[in-house]
Amino acid sequence: MTRYPRNLIGYGPNPPAIEWPDGAKVAISLVLNYEEGGENCILHGDEASEAFLSEIPNAQPWPGMRHWGMESIYEYGARAGFWRVRDLVVSRNVPLTIYGVATALARSPVQVAAMKDAGFEIASHGLKWINYAKFGRDEEARHMAEAIKLHTEVVGEPPRGWYTGRCSHNTVEIAAESGAFDWLADNMDDDVPSWFEHAGRQQLMIPYSLETNDMRFSAGTFHTSEDFFVYLRDTFDTLHAEGEAGSPKMMSVGLHCRLIGRPGRIKGLADFIDHVQARGGGWFATRSEIATHWKARHPAPPVGAPRPTTMSRDDFVARFGGVFEHSAWIAERAFDLELGPAHDSAAGVHNVLARAFRAAEERERLGVLTAHPDLAGKLAAAKRLTPESTAEQAGAGLDALTDAERARFTELNDTYQGKFGFPFIIAVRDHDKAGILAAFESRIANDRDREFATACTQVERIAQLRLEDMLP
Repeated sequence: MTRYPRNLIGYGPNPPAIEWPDGAKVAISLVLNYEEGGENCILHGDEASEAFLSEIPNAQPWPGMRHWGMESIYEYGARAGFWRVRDLVVSRNVPLTIYGVATALARSPVQVAAMKDAGFEIASHGLKWINYAKFGRDEEARHMAEAIKLHTEVVGEPPRGWYTGRCSHNTVEIAAESGAFDWLADNMDDDVPSWFEHAGRQQLMIPYSLETNDMRFSAGTFHTSEDFFVYLRDTFDTLHAEGEAGSPKMMSVGLHCRLIGRPGRIKGLADFIDHVQARGGGWFATRSEIATHWKARHPAPPVGAPRPTTMSRDDFVARFGGVFEHSAWIAERAFDLELGPAHDSAAGVHNVLARAFRAAEERERLGVLTAHPDLAGKLAAAKRLTPESTAEQAGAGLDALTDAERARFTELNDTYQGKFGFPFIIAVRDHDKAGILAAFESRIANDRDREFATACTQVERIAQLRLEDMLP
């Protein structure tokens, strides 16, 4: 059994019915990353200097050495940039979530006091602002536990949310297993929150973004405050229109003290806040406020709820073995394909069943065709159809034919079988009685190859309709 862990479908075509407070069209999360004093530095026990998210083009780590210029750029964020951002959001009366690196917060008591005085939410941004990609699972878990402990000592209460940023493939699972957080944000996979099931619990994920983010100044894709403002404005306006159309979303704006806190950039953030407040329809909220609202309106699904991709082979075959008429082998083969969360739906299961059917030898597919009953034939008269076929034929009125109609179907069935060697197959739920008869009379003129392909297509359509009755 192969199962693919990445979720490439999310809500898909069935998004939740979102209602933000006061009818807002967009929930907006402003996030200020406080990393200054927690970055790579040999003073912090690291092997080299920092090289990420600064004003230095193509910066490289300096192994075993302090980098005075890099340190001073980070220090600007703590000494000047933080206060500039603090003053702006307070003046506009909008809430702010801090992603606080625990060691950085511990080295910035005055800034922490200012965060608390302003009512900012202070979430955890890890123990240190370093890359955890190559950390072992146990070592990363120890860092997370130490971050929670230090954060609690410095701030006075434990963090309710977590974002590592430079995370490993284990980060989200470790955080979820801890049970310590109301929300996690190491995901950039959607425009709305979602639930992540792991280790017997459901963890709320509130997506973050690296594109509506001032880090793009460092990357060289934003150059002026106008660049930043225009991109944020266009994002908000697009999401606002989607909200007006009945599909509200959320928007994260990622900020860094040493980046957006520069005087030539802060105006872009100010213009964006002013734009939202002037237009209306935006709900500025902390991430915990979004989490609280989401949990109340969209509670976690039951843990361990059965899904196709978590079923045992026997359960999968028992559930879906009859979707293709009397052909359980199709479900058996489909079970062994690479399935993932995207297959936990009618469309997903249909895709893998159809793959198994299409990959089969022609004689096997012919066996599927011959397993289907004649329309309004002897098996129907003897009430020996499968429950699915019985309901389908009845829905098209084939259980209530006149004597003349029955005679015509019998004649066509005999002629068709004699010519092609398999029964006439059509997804009767797509047609009424007259349409079925017309298709029967038209298709009987096909050559064998064309009709075999048409019949196979109809078999797949019948399976699709049956699965849509079984799954969302």
